[in-house]
Amino acid sequence: MARLLRQIVDLFLHLDKHLAAIIQDYGGWSYLILFLVVFLETGVVVTPFLPGDSLLFAAGALAATGGLDIGLTFLLLATAAVAGDTVNYWIGQRVGPRAFGGQIRFLKREHLIRTQEFYEKHGGKTIFLARFIPIIRTFAPFVAGIGRMSYPKFLAYNLVGGVTWVAVCLFAGFGFGNLPAVKNNFSLVLIGIVAVSLLPVAFEAIRHYRAQRAAGK
Repeated sequence: MARLLRQIVDLFLHLDKHLAAIIQDYGGWSYLILFLVVFLETGVVVTPFLPGDSLLFAAGALAATGGLDIGLTFLLLATAAVAGDTVNYWIGQRVGPRAFGGQIRFLKREHLIRTQEFYEKHGGKTIFLARFIPIIRTFAPFVAGIGRMSYPKFLAYNLVGGVTWVAVCLFAGFGFGNLPAVKNNFSLVLIGIVAVSLLPVAFEAIRHYRAQRAAGK
């Protein structure tokens, strides 16, 4: 477990170097690798730890240097994001209430409960908003499936959210990733993106903790 955590931390801290090396070593296969990472991060509830925002930003920055084709990258990763949420939705429908009964070992109940609360607060637009919040992004379509959200409604939010999320992060990297200040501190910038994207989760966790303490008084 400790080794896995070190590998995950190293991936986040040196995502730009890892991605550049992957592109250099695997060439055109890099598109498939990027597709699979984005698909798994959004489509499988047991892999919320995979890089999302920072990976898209790094891919955009490397596309600006000519390492990737920006148009093809956008098309593939937007497709991966929408397909991932779709698969996650149908898994949620299939698994149903069993997900909350502790019978599925690899699902963290607190993540599911937090997403349910977020869903109740924001309604259908959660599918769109969740795109920009790690962990919530992975669990939102799963919870939508469990709650039997209308699929046409889910699909509409999924399409708009997936395309917008990929476009914002990818083209931000494409536009700003090679500015000297950003390029010379790329790893720090990626850490900052991860930290900022985690702030909504942190605020929600603090709010939930305070609400529990107030209810216990």
